[in-house]
Amino acid sequence: MSGSVDLKPEINFADFDKVDIRAGTIVEAEPYPEARKPSIKLRIDFGAPLGVKKSSAQITRHYEPADLVGKQVMAVVNFPPRQIGKFMSEVLTLGFPDEEGEVVLGAIDKRVPDGGRLF
Repeated sequence: MSGSVDLKPEINFADFDKVDIRAGTIVEAEPYPEARKPSIKLRIDFGAPLGVKKSSAQITRHYEPADLVGKQVMAVVNFPPRQIGKFMSEVLTLGFPDEEGEVVLGAIDKRVPDGGRLF
């Protein structure tokens, strides 16, 4: 899978700096069977001033909702909200495809303050 993805065009730091990627802690997770692809609805706490935001993530292959609560994740917080079925997703939770194309969440290996910005 890793060799089949085309590389994106080169960007400069100012382009990268426009993407606001923050750390947050999952405070609620529940199945979202109504989604077109199996998903989990997440509520992620990004601390002040962002607060708790909603996300829908196609992560059912590797994760159970109960195991996600308390896990820190990374998410893009400055995309406009996106309607996913009847659910409004406010942030894009980040992950990588495994060998079969299933999402594995991007990991934060040591606890950081919620709301911390990736740089």
